[in-house]
Amino acid sequence: MKSIDFEPVSQQSLSRQIADQIRQSIIDGSLAADDRLPTEDELAIRFKVSRPTIREALKRLAAQNLVRSKRGPTGGTFVNRPSISDLSDSLAGATTLLMGLNAFSLEEITQTRLELESICCRLAAQNRSAEDLDAMLLELRTQADPSISAEEFCASDVNFHRLIANATGNRMLGFVMHTVIEALQPVANMVAHRYRQKEVIHSQHERLFAAISSQDCVLATQILSEQVLYLSEQHHAAQQNKQSS
Repeated sequence: MKSIDFEPVSQQSLSRQIADQIRQSIIDGSLAADDRLPTEDELAIRFKVSRPTIREALKRLAAQNLVRSKRGPTGGTFVNRPSISDLSDSLAGATTLLMGLNAFSLEEITQTRLELESICCRLAAQNRSAEDLDAMLLELRTQADPSISAEEFCASDVNFHRLIANATGNRMLGFVMHTVIEALQPVANMVAHRYRQKEVIHSQHERLFAAISSQDCVLATQILSEQVLYLSEQHHAAQQNKQSS
């Protein structure tokens, strides 16, 4: 077991301070993936706090997928190595929560998606591969199915935009956009399909696919702008309808 030097903590938000110190030890490499943390009793002694405080700190780390617990004689709390997907999901979840708490306005949400995804469309048009196009085409066929449910259509909608992010060839941009898409796309999906036509979205996706396929960067960003504006207008209409009912 590694010997890690932890700093004393003040009385405010003890569990958070402890979690922050352990997380920093993971980030700077003092604790590596699969390393076993000291026991709850040992941590309580080191930090001079109660075991319940240590448990709360470990729960915080587990919620961030930074540690995992294992039962049995060889059990304990071990350091995780979060994948890009894990971190993206965690960030998307936090962003979705903030949106649910109205921390951002619809205008801010719309502008964020438009600006970031416009970059994706431009790079995807330049860098897309045959495999990228095949994957997008598969989603378009899914969306064209007249028997598709609202939930299935929304899932395909999200995946189509994730595929555009993948096609940029930029892993950092893909990571950021996956977070944005997962968090912001539900804003559009909140609008019941009685407020928007699936055919309209599918048609926009077909045109966007054609522009990316033909490597027309300007047209691709124009079509994306049209779709984001359409979804924003529909969301406004749905909100007004809800308020008046």
